[in-house]
This record gives sequence, C-alpha cells and structure tokens, in this order.
Amino acid sequence: MSEAANNKKIGLTTKIFIALLLGAAVGALLHAFAADIPAVQDILVGGVFYVIGQGFIRLMQMLVVPLVFCSLVCGAAAIGDTKTLGKVGVKTIGFYLVTTMLAVAVALSVASLINPGLGLDMSQVQTAETTISESSMSMTETLLNIIPKNPIEALATGNMLQIILFALIVGLILAKLQDKVQLITNFFQQGNDIMMEMTMMIMRAAPIGVFCLIAKTFSELGFSAMVPMFKYMGAVLLALVVQCLGVYQILLKLFTGLNPFRFIRKFAPVMGFAFSTATSNATIPLSIETLEEKVGVSRRISSFTIPLGATINMDGTSIMQGVAVVFVAQAFGIALTPADYLTVIATATLASIGTAGVPSVGLITLAMVFDSVGLPVAGIGLIMGIDRILDMARTAVNITGDAVCTTIVAHQDGALDKKVFNKK
Repeated sequence: MSEAANNKKIGLTTKIFIALLLGAAVGALLHAFAADIPAVQDILVGGVFYVIGQGFIRLMQMLVVPLVFCSLVCGAAAIGDTKTLGKVGVKTIGFYLVTTMLAVAVALSVASLINPGLGLDMSQVQTAETTISESSMSMTETLLNIIPKNPIEALATGNMLQIILFALIVGLILAKLQDKVQLITNFFQQGNDIMMEMTMMIMRAAPIGVFCLIAKTFSELGFSAMVPMFKYMGAVLLALVVQCLGVYQILLKLFTGLNPFRFIRKFAPVMGFAFSTATSNATIPLSIETLEEKVGVSRRISSFTIPLGATINMDGTSIMQGVAVVFVAQAFGIALTPADYLTVIATATLASIGTAGVPSVGLITLAMVFDSVGLPVAGIGLIMGIDRILDMARTAVNITGDAVCTTIVAHQDGALDKKVFNKK
C-alpha cells in the first residue's frame, strides 16, 4: 500500500513538471504567433488560462488558514513540554532571522558586482503605476499587531502572525491540560487530517492549474520589453542560487552532516511545485509529507516549523528586495552609502516577518524597504512586469530554507531518522 502511494505521489510530481514545461512552451508560442489575435488573447489567455489558473490558486488559498491553524495547534500540542517548544521555537526563529540577513547581504553583494541599473535610460522606460500603500507602522505597533484583539477576526481576515500566536497558545494549553481536554485535542488532530486530505484532493488538479498559470505568464511576457531588465533578473536569480545551493547546503552539512546533493534531489519536487504556484503556503502539506517520508523529519517538528517558516521566513523575497534597491538606486542615479546597505539588511529582514506566503506580496513590502533609504516608490513599477518569473524562483528558495531549518532543528532535537534520508 505504501509503495503504491509512493508511486502515485511520484507520478503527480512528474505530471507537475511536465505541465510546467508544456505551459512555458505553449505560452511562448502564443506570445510569438498569437499576441495580436484578440480571440486567442481574450478567450484562451484572459479567459480559460486565467480562470483555471486563478481558480487553482484560490483553492490552495482556501486551505491556508484552517491548515496553518490546525497544524500549528497540533504541532505545539505534540511537542508538549513548554521548555522543549521554547527551545525549538527560539532555534527556528533564530535560524530564519540569520538566514534572511545573510540573504540580503548576498543580494546586495551580487547586485553591486553586476550593477544591474547602470546604463538604464529612464526616459526610455515607462514606469507602471503602483498601487502600493505608503502607510507604514512603527516598530512598536508592528510588535503589538502580532497580538490579536479578536482571534476570530484574525482567522477571518487571514492575519498570519496573529493566527500563529493564537494557535501556539491553544496548542500549549492543550499540551498542559492533556487528558482533561482530549476531546478538543482530537478535534484539532482530526481537523488537521481533514485539511491534509483536502489538500491532497486539490493537488490532483495541480498539473492543470500549473499549466494554465505558466502558459498565461509566458504568453504575456515579451522578450523585447524585458531586455533592459535582463541584468536585474540575472542578479536576482544568481543571488537566489547562491542562497539556495550555497548558504543553505553549507548550513545543512555543518549542523547535520547530511549530504546536501541528496537533500536537494529528494526535495526537488516540492521546489518545482513552489516555483509553479509562487505561493509558500500552498506547499505546506507537501513539504511536511516530503520531509517525513523522504528526509526522515518527524511530523512533530515539521508541523510546527514549516507553517511558521511559510509566514516569517522569506529569504527569496528579501533577496529580490536587496537587488531591487541597488537596481532602482542606480537607475535613478542615487548613491547608496554603507549605512544605507545596513539599513536595507535590517528593514528587509523585518519586512519579511509576517509577509503572507502568496504571489507577488514582496512588491508590497518593497515599498517599506525603499522608504527606509529614500528611494522613489515609483521605481517598483520598473520591475512589476517581470516579477512573476522571479516570484516563482524566490518562492522555491523560501520553502527550501524552511525545509533546511526544519531538518537542522529536527536533528538537534533527536527527531531526524537518517535511515530514511539515506534510503535511495
């Protein structure tokens, strides 16, 4: 039965990769040969591809709040001991913050070497109108905003940090009261099982959803319009590769002794799915399942660290923001000082905490990063057109960081089965 399930799962990930490649090919052909045919653009691209693609994303978003809430309650309750939970929590959050700071530093270094904004004639580039809110909260208000005034409202509006805090408190109380509240504990465990099963049901439609999302994206991207942005894209992608295949794998080897190449091979299907959907939250159940069945991480740890990482660990987004700062500063002829670079590292790290794991949300927090060093928010319009491709790549990096952190924390907590990891 288990072998059959594995074959089925491998079949699904293969289908997703095939759908991704086919979608890119179909989209590129439509852009090359049917860009000026209204029927194709209105009915196929703007109709069928858009409705099915966005419908799939909405189905995944539908799962997010109940899935994160139930899995975190169960994760906190399963860890049980408050002291252990505290240690796991501190290690996880500490790891996420350190890797995010490293990510921004990598981004600034790569961008400074490539100089993506030099030679860009701003008079030739049309800046798209941005609808980014420029209102920003003070640090004290940001911290206070983590505590929900009304947890039901937080659940209804999808305020992830507030949901996480409330879920952790509920889980801790369930762990403390144990037998007295067994009925409620069972309710959340069964709720978690229901959400996992619902996710697997929706995942069966993933190849179709991925095909439509990618086909629409590639049918709209014109290479001529992207020429001035190639250096920017190259800088972001290079920094993402350094973070994903360099920084993360070095940390994995140092703290666990595991083979980084084997880890990447086992986790690649999840990275591919994250790339195609551009949403960290959608990969939560697949990440937890892959880490348990292929890497050997106990669900007790992953059901806590993965949903937490999907909310506060946005290294890929921070990399985009670091490169975007250098790109826009050079394009507008604004010189940045070493103090500005330090400000960007601090602001991008803080901005990543509480960023929702949904497509293109990094552009919203980018306004806050730009404000911190006095860059024009209008500069965001320069990169909006190509953000979808980069959004997909940085989402794959985000979830890889979550998985590496989870594996390291599980190893240190004695919750990593290396026999499972070393299986071919």
